[in-house]
Amino acid sequence: MPKAKITKDHRPVSTPTGVSRTPVKINTGGTPIWYKTIMFGLMLLGLGWIIFYYIAGDQLTFLAELGPWNYGIGFAGMILGLLMTMGWR
Repeated sequence: MPKAKITKDHRPVSTPTGVSRTPVKINTGGTPIWYKTIMFGLMLLGLGWIIFYYIAGDQLTFLAELGPWNYGIGFAGMILGLLMTMGWR
């Protein structure tokens, strides 16, 4: 099979002068400890609320008055904690 002819391009090669292609590492510093504490605290508080409602829901009047809203309170705490995980670095 015959070889292809190589043509030389005599145009000057231009290189960008002001643009650096070297990757730069940005130090964000991570997530502060108070953010993690609130995040995990909300998840545990929501879970604890639901467990506490199952164990002592009939014996405490304020839990009995809330009724099914206890599930909403517990799951809201857990969901807020889970939503905060998106900001965790």
